[in-house]
Amino acid sequence: MDNFTGKQPEEVLKAVFGYDSFRLLQKDIITNVLNGKDTLAIMPTGGGKSICYQVPALIFDGLTVVVSPLISLMQDQVAALNAAGVNAVFLNSTLEWEDYKDSMNSIRRGETKIVYVSPEGLMTPKINDLLHDPRVNVCCITIDEAHCVSEWGHDFRPDYLEISALRSQFKSAVFLALTATATVHVREDIIKNLKLNDPVVLVSSFDRPNIFLDVRQKNGRNALDQVVECIKRHWDESGIIYCFSKKQVDTLTEQLDSLGYSVLNYHAGLRDDVRADHQTKFIRDQVQIMVATLAFGMGIDKPNVRFVIHYDMPKSLEQYYQEIGRAGRDGLPSEALLLYSGSDIFKIRLLFEEAADKERSEKLLQGMISYATGRKCRRQLVLEYFGQKIEEAGKGKQIGSYGCCCDICQTGPALEIDMTIPCQKLMSCIIRTNSRFGANYVVEVLTGSRNKRILENGHNMISTWGIGTELNKEQWLELVNLLIEKGFILKYGEYNVLMLTKDGAGVLKNRDKIMLPFNLSRSSTRLSREQMTADKIFMPKTRSAAGANGGMMFPKPEKKSKSSSNPGFVLHKKEVDFSGDEEALRIQTEIKKWRRKLAQEMDVPPYVIFGDRTMNDIAEKKPKTEEELYSVNGLGEKKIEKFGRDILKIVNG
Repeated sequence: MDNFTGKQPEEVLKAVFGYDSFRLLQKDIITNVLNGKDTLAIMPTGGGKSICYQVPALIFDGLTVVVSPLISLMQDQVAALNAAGVNAVFLNSTLEWEDYKDSMNSIRRGETKIVYVSPEGLMTPKINDLLHDPRVNVCCITIDEAHCVSEWGHDFRPDYLEISALRSQFKSAVFLALTATATVHVREDIIKNLKLNDPVVLVSSFDRPNIFLDVRQKNGRNALDQVVECIKRHWDESGIIYCFSKKQVDTLTEQLDSLGYSVLNYHAGLRDDVRADHQTKFIRDQVQIMVATLAFGMGIDKPNVRFVIHYDMPKSLEQYYQEIGRAGRDGLPSEALLLYSGSDIFKIRLLFEEAADKERSEKLLQGMISYATGRKCRRQLVLEYFGQKIEEAGKGKQIGSYGCCCDICQTGPALEIDMTIPCQKLMSCIIRTNSRFGANYVVEVLTGSRNKRILENGHNMISTWGIGTELNKEQWLELVNLLIEKGFILKYGEYNVLMLTKDGAGVLKNRDKIMLPFNLSRSSTRLSREQMTADKIFMPKTRSAAGANGGMMFPKPEKKSKSSSNPGFVLHKKEVDFSGDEEALRIQTEIKKWRRKLAQEMDVPPYVIFGDRTMNDIAEKKPKTEEELYSVNGLGEKKIEKFGRDILKIVNG
């Protein structure tokens, strides 16, 4: 490994990681760390947090300790650093004792620059003794996922509180705390609980313009259709689907598997070895879709996740934004789809009964509800929630770097139209059912449902039964939300029962005209099973490394369908369009096949070799010589030394 002590950060960035310049707040964070100033940095997932401690680690003459919550993250980070020629190790229970001892001895000899440990492992006698060994010079202690130290954070972990003891033990070491999402309250907790010494607090923009934000009301029993529509927009691409419960994870996994999709499940109910196997297959592009509970994903360094679907509403906007941040970590166009319903809110509130602070839990949930039901740019709603002024991200900009940034901006503000008659029907139905039922029940009465509960209550005999067939269920639920925002109806009690407000009763009695920004284009038409399976994405159980599919991870459907819920849906413009460049397409295809084969041989995920952005840059620039490889984004000296000859062979045909 080259000695970078005394070098400039830009030199290390180019030589080791192959990047020409820093982005976001990376340079400011690195400068503070190199100057020995404790630092708290808040950067979005995919913003390049790891560079902020990896570059200083190579410049320091001692050891950098990285506290990371997940074994999978440690393994991925170490594999990527080793591939770039950096001597890094992790110390955890997955190592055989001989390998564990070899890694510790490497640290004692000063050969290792970075060591990854878990917060639990940090306090064990073995690691404690190692870090206090007189031969070991601890220069920097980095705490990743630092929000875990705060009870206001969405993933509080008591073990993180023990880290503060190191502040007094290693007085000369600089502390760097990193997290992707942290409100002002969480930031204060991080500083206090980690005992950071007069830290510099640097907050990057929370904006992720490469992620398209789409929010839709869950279409009852047909929510599977909505999931399938999103997957079809991302053939040959990786995605994560989050569900509220283990049962829902298993059910949705079985449904998608029966339709022919490449899918596995992940939740705490699976055996540890099964869970680990499923995660490994997803990380290594051996399976397309992971359906999971919230236990999956934190610390996953997979950069090519192209879609994240929330099948159920998360408990907070912090949790939601952390999870959608697992899409598009490489900065390429990606999508986040949130499906929500009143029953999601009810299930979350049931958990509040066990919460230590019900008021705090409700406040976090209200932030999530406001986002899901909001009528303005979702990007702006997120930025405002995290305390970022709109002008800091570009005042008035509702278009991201890759095109429209959310469903609201894409369709444009809905024109107010006369919805008097449907509103009168809805409010009358609430009254006719004695203001005792929630939105789903009222809508079922309006649309003429004959389910058992309605028949038992005799609501198939009232005047409002079946008078609302002009709108589908999703549209009626949309109307409910609009009337709530208008102040004409409200939800009350733990079952979200609908009732008219004083203003609503007055409008109904006086037969006033009701104009609302009702958007018909946001309705969803159900797909038949035949439509869902006609262009399904199927990955054979066994396939060769290269495959017979042109280098794709997952074969392209013979016929791609358009989203029936949004016929005009265009996710993003592509960063690089090779449609008119056959040679670039050939290079891209061959590089992908070679990268996958090499990753299998090295027993690492494909992105450890290099990511999709580097692959695209090779295809676009078509480097012919080793010297020209240095112009490719993401190729450092060691990777060119290791892989350059193979890359040039592919490019030169």
